[in-house]
Amino acid sequence: MRFRPCIDLHEGCVKQIVGSSLRDSGQANINFAATESAEYFADMYRRDGLVGGHVIMLGPGNEDAAKKALQAYPDGLQIGGGINPENAVKWLEYGASKVIVTSYLFDANGIFCYPRLEELIDVVGIERLVLDLSCIAVDGDYYVAANRWQTVTKQKVDGESLMELVGEDGEILVHAVDVEGKQQGIDEKLVVLLGEECPCCVTYAGGIRSLADLEKIDKLGNGRVDVTVGSALDIFGGNLSYNEVVNFDRERRKG
Repeated sequence: MRFRPCIDLHEGCVKQIVGSSLRDSGQANINFAATESAEYFADMYRRDGLVGGHVIMLGPGNEDAAKKALQAYPDGLQIGGGINPENAVKWLEYGASKVIVTSYLFDANGIFCYPRLEELIDVVGIERLVLDLSCIAVDGDYYVAANRWQTVTKQKVDGESLMELVGEDGEILVHAVDVEGKQQGIDEKLVVLLGEECPCCVTYAGGIRSLADLEKIDKLGNGRVDVTVGSALDIFGGNLSYNEVVNFDRERRKG
């Protein structure tokens, strides 16, 4: 289990947003807006030796800030938000270690498009690609939410579908939509599913509020599920010490 840091960009600034509140119209529910720049956080993550983190562009107006973050930590951060075959290579050239994609892989009816996935793999390779399969609970099962979580797709998330989508060589990022940004506890059922059935490298985000939650994810996920923490961290206005989480990560690396 590893701690993977994040930089969420909204309107060019580092923010923490309740993801389910992000809509094309209306004001998003913002937990925190940083005064520091994206590259400030990227350089901090670099100095602390954190790997596999990500920059997510939430809507337009974030490209310049994202580029500066990648330049501050070359090959140390993944990039997501509006990624497609036309711009994926560009972001890798800017310094991203991998590109993260969701919405492009679904058609207007919420159906997963395998030819689009194959096209992306042809462009960047499976080793440079991360699927953001943000999950929302529907009638006891999980389905992918795309288009900034505004669209609940028809793509079910379980062991069989994960093997079919990414196999053992891919990587996925999973935001638990129902608890993301709320600091009210993790989606335990989802963590168990990922720990037991995900065939590849996976990072979980959503609802984390304490070191106890990190330890719970480590246990429920059989040590196979990495974590990212946003709003709960003190660097983003929360009560969970960033330094303590970094030390938690270092101790896990020693093991």
